[in-house]
Amino acid sequence: MACKKLGSVSNAMWQRSSSCTVSLCAGLNIPAFACGSFASAGSTMNGQNCCKDRHNCGPTKNLPVNHNPVAAAVTSHRHQIVGKNRGEESLAKSGRAFSSTAPQINNKTYLWARYNEMKRLVHDLIPPGVCNLLNPSTIYANNEVNLEEVDIYGFDYDYTLALYSSALDEMIYNKAREFLIQHYKYPEGISKYDYIPNFATRGLHYDIQKGLLMKIDAFHYIQLGTVYRLCVVLFCVPDDEVMKLYGGSNHVPLHQVSGFYGKGPKMKQFMDVFSIPEMTLLAAANDYFISNDIEYDPVHLYKDVSDAIGMVHIKGYMYKWIMQDLEKYILRGDETYAVLHRLASHGKKLFLITNSPFSFVDKGMKYMVGKEWRDFFDVVIVQADKPHFFNDCVKPFRRLDSNGDLQWDRIKSLNKGQIYKQGNLVDFLKLTGWRGSKVFYFGDHLYSDLADLMLRHGWRTGAIVPELEVETKVVNTDQYAQSLTWLQALTGLLERMQMYRDPESKKVLQEWLKEREELRAVTKNLFNPHFGSIFRTCHNPTYFSRRLCRFSDLYMASISCLLNYDLSYTFYPRRTPLQHEAPLWMDQLCTGCMKTPFLEEMAHIR
Repeated sequence: MACKKLGSVSNAMWQRSSSCTVSLCAGLNIPAFACGSFASAGSTMNGQNCCKDRHNCGPTKNLPVNHNPVAAAVTSHRHQIVGKNRGEESLAKSGRAFSSTAPQINNKTYLWARYNEMKRLVHDLIPPGVCNLLNPSTIYANNEVNLEEVDIYGFDYDYTLALYSSALDEMIYNKAREFLIQHYKYPEGISKYDYIPNFATRGLHYDIQKGLLMKIDAFHYIQLGTVYRLCVVLFCVPDDEVMKLYGGSNHVPLHQVSGFYGKGPKMKQFMDVFSIPEMTLLAAANDYFISNDIEYDPVHLYKDVSDAIGMVHIKGYMYKWIMQDLEKYILRGDETYAVLHRLASHGKKLFLITNSPFSFVDKGMKYMVGKEWRDFFDVVIVQADKPHFFNDCVKPFRRLDSNGDLQWDRIKSLNKGQIYKQGNLVDFLKLTGWRGSKVFYFGDHLYSDLADLMLRHGWRTGAIVPELEVETKVVNTDQYAQSLTWLQALTGLLERMQMYRDPESKKVLQEWLKEREELRAVTKNLFNPHFGSIFRTCHNPTYFSRRLCRFSDLYMASISCLLNYDLSYTFYPRRTPLQHEAPLWMDQLCTGCMKTPFLEEMAHIR
């Protein structure tokens, strides 16, 4: 029903956008909506005179007989009417003159009439609740995937099979801060800086040499207005200073940001969910040195903070905290059981490849799935040392006994019920024969988990993006829907009306530009007040988003999303219009929203 409603809205928008004229006053027709020009899809019709001889090309909405949009436009706006009608100017220049008793209208009034008509149209055609269609449990496709062709499912453990609560981030931050002070001998004053939840977002870039945290789009352009000196009180660097720091441009050279695993020579991309506390600790240390006017080396600071965060994992603190309080830190364990049970009951082969140690995985899986969790898996590999597991063939497989002790026998086959350590993908492929698109692997890290598998080995890959759940809720709000729709409509209006260049018209356009910037800020702040959505920088996708599309066939908020689809389901990527294409496939507005065939397995879980 909701899908049908949205379809009718989109059709109405398309039809109304094709209506070229509205009667602004008796005897005078003025284009009220650029034909087919609704800039949200980046499509525009060629030329401005889409209607031959200025005749109406479509019906206008029924209005009262005494309705006068010009009067309404003038009354609703504080500016006085000045200037001349553009049509009069062109006629005067051509030397032609026509007598008319129709009242004349100047450019300023005309522009505001177009503005008010557009705003009313957006308000009327996007009623409250109409965009509340996206389901957080939807799976999104970058490539066409037929699950019927998939025989083998593989999983990472951390943030894939096991989702963790945000309380873990604070624990990691506190312990790493302690290491920084005690082990690396940083000032005691840093201990006064507490963890700040929702401070930064995944996918950001950090300029190691300049100490700047920023958001970069898919084309390596820095999103101006999101460059911050990494401090507890984030200081936004003015756009002109950013341009100066990067050689007069906001473009970062490809070789600086394109390290395959997110590490260029000058830039570090924070791709891991565990990187959130790392960014916060970097901010605290930066803030201490700047506030106390202490000279420091940002490159050295970055290395020390990164090492301190790493020590939390290497020394096993994170594993100990989680094992001591599984209920506090592990989320949705029953959903993990439901996914594994469903796949195994349909005859699918399952395997696990994780960097975590066996004792940690064993305790977590027993909590989520049960004591016999290994019965679900045909192969279990721990301490795999990804991404090296996928791109090296150096380390051999070793077997662990039931107590987790290392055995030194030669591995000639990978058997169900056994636990293996380290190894490499070349030997894995030889021993299992699992190759190509019949294998589907799920992980949360685009580089360590997915990149090599897709690009070099032809496996299907699924990205787990927990942030999708929160971002979907934002997209579903009326505020976001109204703000974004009006932003796109206003952008299209600016594009069409920029040919009016008299002084009064320029003032109007400047007001529109200012409003456009305010709308951009509103939509960004709904996600994160500093950096916005992890998927978009204004009109472009983020660098993270582009990598997500490059390295994953499907992406979802959690593996429990699989419970919403039949195992013979085919996922189709949505066709989105390119800049030169018209958005003719209006049904695509619904695709991915209401297409999910929810199954009973999910009903009793949530």
